[in-house]
Order: sequence, then structure tokens, then C-alpha cells
Amino acid sequence: MTTDEIRANVLRLLCTIAPEVNPATIQPDVSFRDQLDIDSMDFLNFLVAVDHELHVDIPEGDYAQLSTLNDCVAYIARHLAARSA
Repeated sequence: MTTDEIRANVLRLLCTIAPEVNPATIQPDVSFRDQLDIDSMDFLNFLVAVDHELHVDIPEGDYAQLSTLNDCVAYIARHLAARSA
């Protein structure tokens, strides 16, 4: 999966958790919590959706590493690459 495909999937999953979000307005290096109206439960639901849809297990200790769009894409890309190696 390319980084563009990962990014598209992450944005799609965010929009399922927060349907009022316009994916075109998400700033890639700004925390989701700072720019979206999501609470900790929404964020957890997003991470569960990432796990189910992209098959990337995210331990609780790693949650902080997925706070921005770019962080999510990089994290998922690393884990997918490691799994296929």
C-alpha cells in the first residue's frame, strides 16, 4: 500500500468517526484534537477502525504517535512495511 493510499484510508476512517469533517481541510502536521471536534472516545474508535480496516495493531502505548495525519500515515507505513518484509 502506498503512502497516498494509506493517507486516503486514514482520511476516510476519520470521516466515519467524525462525519462533519472535511478531509480537504485537515492540516497534516496539526494534532487531530486541535483541529477536529473529537474526544478521546472518538480517537479510540478511529484507532480501532484503523486496526480493523488496515490490519495494523496499535498498542495503547503508541497512541500518542498517531496524533496527526502525517504521524498516522508514517506509523501505518512502517508497520505495513515491517509486516511484509
